[in-house]
Order: sequence, then C-alpha cells, then structure tokens
Amino acid sequence: MVVTSSVVKPVASQLDRTASAEPDESQLVAAAKGGDTLAYAQLLRRHQAVAFRAASLIAGSAAEAEDATQEACVKAWLALERFRPTAPFRPWLVQIAINEARNGRRAAGRRAGLAPRVGDDPAGSLAAPSAEAETLASEERARLAAAVEELGEDDQLVIAARYFIGLSEAETATALGLRRGTVKSRLSRALGRLRTKLEVMG
Repeated sequence: MVVTSSVVKPVASQLDRTASAEPDESQLVAAAKGGDTLAYAQLLRRHQAVAFRAASLIAGSAAEAEDATQEACVKAWLALERFRPTAPFRPWLVQIAINEARNGRRAAGRRAGLAPRVGDDPAGSLAAPSAEAETLASEERARLAAAVEELGEDDQLVIAARYFIGLSEAETATALGLRRGTVKSRLSRALGRLRTKLEVMG
C-alpha cells in the first residue's frame, strides 16, 4: 500500500494538535487532588523553577534554596486537599517555598539578603551584549543590589516578587499572604524608598 501525501498531512496535523494539547492547570490540580502523581509532576515542571527563585531570594545558598523548594513541593502535595481548584497554583507554591526558606533562615539565625541574586534576569537575554554594555549593566546591577540590600525585608520581598521573579500583582498578593491593595501600596512605598537610596548613592 502506498501512503500518499494527502493522507500523511491530515494525520500529521492531527498528531501535532494532540501533542500540543496539554491539560490546563485546573485539570492538573483536580487530577492531583485525586492522587494522580503524574499530574502533580506536571504542575511542578511548570512552576518549580519560579518557586526555587523565590526561595533563593531568602535562603543563604543554592543548596538551602533547593532544600526549601523540595520541602515546599512535598508540603504542597500534602496540603492539596485544602487548595481551591480555581486558584492559581504558582503563587501558592511560591508562598510555601518562601515560608520554608524563611524557616530555614530563622533556624540558622540569618537576616534575608537579596543582593547576590537581584542581578539575575529571569527572562534571559535576547542578544549577547557588548563587553562595554555588559560592564555598565553589571555596575548598574551591583548598585541596584546594594540599594535593595539596605531596604527592610518587606520592601525587598515585594520588589523581588514583582520585578525579579516576575509575579503579577495578584500572584504577589498570594505568595506574600497580602491583600492585593496592600501589595500595590507596599510596592509604591518600597520603590519610593529604593529611589531615595539610589539618589543618595549617586
């Protein structure tokens, strides 16, 4: 039997649609709540990296951030019964990761320090910068890091959630356990204090 291109094309098109049709988050959450570990693994594949970045803002090292993230993933699994299926999963997981990193930091008697990590670009770079541009950008990141480091922990976290991790306003509210209006006002005050710090630093 000869397979013609007129047969191959529709079949290939159908396979492409099937492969790209991933379940939406609410379906994965519902399946995970029913005990489907594969569905939960898919949720983690989508959001674990963001949770790790959030934990890294607080933890003293990558290893401690990894521990906090792993613990958050386990705790989120155990608490899935209480999770609202209509709520977004990412900020909820981020909130647990932040709490775990805070717990680890408190146990070690450390204060939060964001400076070593605020220069990371979560979106990545689209083009390789010139050496001169990279030097200037590096200096600007160092200056920004030093200014952020002088802020209080609440200011650091709200700025980091919105700009370094890239959470939306609503996600930031969930991740930090705040009302959305509180996020807006706290962010406005934090950015004002950050601008003042940068002006003083010249």
